Amino acid sequence: MPVSASKAASADLAKHDPVWAAIREEAQRAAAQEPLLASLAHSTVLQHERLEDALSYILAQKLGSDALPALGLREIMEEAFEADPDIGLSVRADLVAVNDRDPACRGFLKPLLFFKGFQSIQVHRVAHWLWHQNRETMAFLLQSRASEAFAVDIHPATRFGRGIMIDHGTGVVIGETAVVDDDVSMLQNVTLGGTGKETGDRHPKIRRGVLIGAGAKVLGNIEIGEYAKIGASSVVLIPVPPHCTAAGVPARLLGDCGCEQPAREMDHALPNAPG
Repeated sequence: MPVSASKAASADLAKHDPVWAAIREEAQRAAAQEPLLASLAHSTVLQHERLEDALSYILAQKLGSDALPALGLREIMEEAFEADPDIGLSVRADLVAVNDRDPACRGFLKPLLFFKGFQSIQVHRVAHWLWHQNRETMAFLLQSRASEAFAVDIHPATRFGRGIMIDHGTGVVIGETAVVDDDVSMLQNVTLGGTGKETGDRHPKIRRGVLIGAGAKVLGNIEIGEYAKIGASSVVLIPVPPHCTAAGVPARLLGDCGCEQPAREMDHALPNAPG
C-alpha cells in the first residue's frame, strides 16, 4: 500500500474506532522497542482487522483447554460479537475505563493483553450472551475456565453495564442475580453475594458510578445507590443511599462520598477518617 494510502487508512480507522487505532499504534511501538515482543504484537493485535478479532484470539489462547479447544472457543466468541454488537461497544468502554482510572495503566494495549480484571469481564460478556441463547452449559464452562485462569468468578446470568473496571481481579465473586450498572469500579476480593440459602432475586444491585474497595462484601438483595462508596474490607448488609459512603463490619453509613464520581476518581478516603 502506498504511504499516502496507508496514512489515509490509519486516519479513517482512528476516526471510526479510536480505541482500536490506539491499540495498533501501541503494539507497533512495543514491537519496535522490544524485538522479542514483535511476534506477540503481531499474533495478538497486528494481524487482526478489528478489536473483536484480537480479543477473541487473546481470550481463546488464555482459556483454551482439552475440554474447550482454543479454536472452537474463538469461534464461539466471534459468534457472540457478531450477533450482539453491543458487546464490542462495552469492550471499548471498559478499556477506556481502565485507562482513565488505573494509575498503573498507560494506554489500551496492556489491559487488553495482560489485565485479568478486564479480560474476565469480557469472558463474562460472552458467557452472558450464551446464557440468554439457552446455552447454559457452555456459559458455565466459560465461567469455570475464567475462574481457573483469572481467579474471578462471575455467574453467567449477572448483568453488567459498560465502563466497568475490576482492578487486579483476584478473588472477585459475583452472584447470579447481581446487577452492576455503568461506570462501576471495584478492586480485588470483592464479593457481591447472597446471605445464605435464599432463592430467587438474592444478590446486590450496584448502581451507576459506585466505587467498591478491596475486600468488601456486599450481601443480599440490597441496592447500593448511584455514586456511592463502599470502604475496603467492609461487610455491607443494608442498602446504601446514592452519594453516601458505607464502611465497617458490619457497615454503617458515614456520610457523603466527598467527591462527585467516586468510581472515576478512585478516591478511597472515608469521611472523618484521619489523614
